[in-house]
Amino acid sequence: MNDFAHLLDRLAYEPRRNAKLRLLQDYFAHAPDPERGYALAAMTGGLTFREAKPAMIRGLVEARIDPVLFALSHNYVGDLAETTALIWPTPEPAGGAGHGIVGPGHNNPPPHVPTLAEVVETLRTVKKADLPARIAEWLDALDETGRWALLKLITGALRVGVSARLAKTAIGALGGHEADAVEEVWHGLEPPYATLFAWVEGRAERPTTLNPAPFRPPMLSHPIDEDGDFEKLDPAAFSGEWKWDGIRVQLVGGRDAAGVQVARIYSRTGEDISGAFPDLAEAITFEGAIDGELLILREQRVQSFNVLQQRLNRKAVTPKLLEEFPAHVRAYDLMQADGEDLRPLPFMERRARLESFVAALDHARIDLSPLVPFSTWEQLAIARSDPASVGGGADSDAIEGVMLKARDSAYLPGRPKGPWWKWKREPFRVDTVMMYAQRGHGKRSSFYSDYTFGVWREREDGTPELVPVGKAYHGFTDAELAKLDRYVRNNTTKRFGPVREVSYGLDHGLVLEIAFEGVQRSTRHKSGVAMRFPRVARIRWDKPAAEADRIDALETILARGEREIAPGETLTEAQG
Repeated sequence: MNDFAHLLDRLAYEPRRNAKLRLLQDYFAHAPDPERGYALAAMTGGLTFREAKPAMIRGLVEARIDPVLFALSHNYVGDLAETTALIWPTPEPAGGAGHGIVGPGHNNPPPHVPTLAEVVETLRTVKKADLPARIAEWLDALDETGRWALLKLITGALRVGVSARLAKTAIGALGGHEADAVEEVWHGLEPPYATLFAWVEGRAERPTTLNPAPFRPPMLSHPIDEDGDFEKLDPAAFSGEWKWDGIRVQLVGGRDAAGVQVARIYSRTGEDISGAFPDLAEAITFEGAIDGELLILREQRVQSFNVLQQRLNRKAVTPKLLEEFPAHVRAYDLMQADGEDLRPLPFMERRARLESFVAALDHARIDLSPLVPFSTWEQLAIARSDPASVGGGADSDAIEGVMLKARDSAYLPGRPKGPWWKWKREPFRVDTVMMYAQRGHGKRSSFYSDYTFGVWREREDGTPELVPVGKAYHGFTDAELAKLDRYVRNNTTKRFGPVREVSYGLDHGLVLEIAFEGVQRSTRHKSGVAMRFPRVARIRWDKPAAEADRIDALETILARGEREIAPGETLTEAQG
């Protein structure tokens, strides 16, 4: 466990991608099975532990340390795992005080340092009543870094700046395989991935039979720079396409060794979400792989992302949900058909194959994403700002921009720069007032970097009050973060562990201009609404808090529809 912990520690402080890759490769090449397999699962989100709650950890440490001291330390450090790892009392050396060397007269051996595999396998089987004692035993045996890694792992808060893609790249490198080859067998495997390691190291055949409907790494786009990219690009070389406000998915069909049809629905990151969308899975009666956008259609009209959210992240799907929120896929691309890999073909050739494929399928749950006609960038700009004028029609509210795809581009996994571009519509912007600040994680654990903000609303007696509408933790530079952190510390009015309430009111408070993609109803917010994808666009040191926006501005989106407000228009302006 200590070896894995020190790997995580080095990864957390290593900013360079290639250096991280070398660290991972070295670890996977030398760590034994199943240790490295569980390490891989931990870094790719493949491990979950239900019973190891933060409250249990606090109880364990407060039984050994003065609770007041622990609370003060936690407030200063800002991270439960880091605080516990640092403050956990080191047991006396075996045999009592001294140098901790077990000699002839000592009967107590040194504490057993658990392996990562031991931790994972124990947590899968241990009784709930026995778990606290076992965790305390592990914390006694591990060093500070090991304790930190253990607690991050078992509480589900392990974030070390390594993507699942990078970890799979390191695995593939053990045998000279690309990360894409690992991706295509990944979803038929389970931790500790003995079959995967055997294959990449040349000790076994490629495990193709485990997944007859494999996930294929999607091709992603780059945001276009309006000031510099268009002048370098030839509009005749590109095809235009709507960018739908749903979630990217793959519909994959195949047959297993017995000839039985297998249907899979994958998210963009490769998560199998077939169980959450049985109505859509029934449409996968083909052998092939479609890349498209998951949407909700009612009476042939695409619904907003707020409606789609009623179907997302559901473990149980009721007949009522299936009826009221019917799932649909608008197809972008065809990656595979009838055993043929189409990804090397030019986009326009794949598009023609896709049109024929969807027409032959003739299923109400799957249709084509229409192309956007244009011959100049000015024409595409008009389409982007007013989809209804060029064929967006009743679906315009669900369009968040346009895509540019090179007509001769192959389907390349990852994010190659040049073939595909996205040109999203301007985000909404609103001026809010900072209400609370929370310490960040990892490198930001010493800074108040997560900000809850609100807008004004009238009470029943007509007096104004601030109500929270969202939380943002990015959009600012490191220099701006330092200023924001200093502002929070100098204007704190109340403390709640790692959270601080800052001073705010009509005559004082810090205004944050927030950019966001939309608004949705929320029972978790006092305001009744919450923003989608908020980020700090500007810090308005100059603006009085009393001039921040009102809740009516956000209600306008819900009442009139997001796309009825002109792109780039402030919500206050949209209200007239």
